[in-house]
Amino acid sequence: MGYAEQNLMPGEEIVYKAKLHWALFLRPIGPIIIAFIIFLVAAGQNKNSDAGFLYCLSGVFLIFAILYGFGALMTFVTTEFALTNKRVIAKTGWLRRRSMELLLQKVESIGVAQPILGRILNYGTIIVTGTGGTKEPFNNISDPMELRKRVNAQVALGG
Repeated sequence: MGYAEQNLMPGEEIVYKAKLHWALFLRPIGPIIIAFIIFLVAAGQNKNSDAGFLYCLSGVFLIFAILYGFGALMTFVTTEFALTNKRVIAKTGWLRRRSMELLLQKVESIGVAQPILGRILNYGTIIVTGTGGTKEPFNNISDPMELRKRVNAQVALGG
């Protein structure tokens, strides 16, 4: 049972749950590619003194890739974004949690920002603006246009 399910008010139902996009895992790919290229260069060396340094450098890039990958995995697993018939609920983090719960009557606008790759792969940043001007961005949301459409539909229903 997730954060949204645990924090429902009486008579409240989840209408839609958004997920993070797999593109979140693209960041660790860069260091993996660099590590692989350096490893191939080192393997091509004929027991040169530079080969040992290159193997170590390759290992350093691999460690960075593992750390980036672990961070991306933790973000992917610990982020929730849900739309209910009464609220928009978002939660990120595990040890350092950040949550936002906004009544649908207080939603002023839902913005979507998509980079070029986000348009191609269908992910983007949702920016929830509440009355009073509070803006909450949530990055790497899969199918952000669908989420915006669903929120607008719930607001129109008088949620």
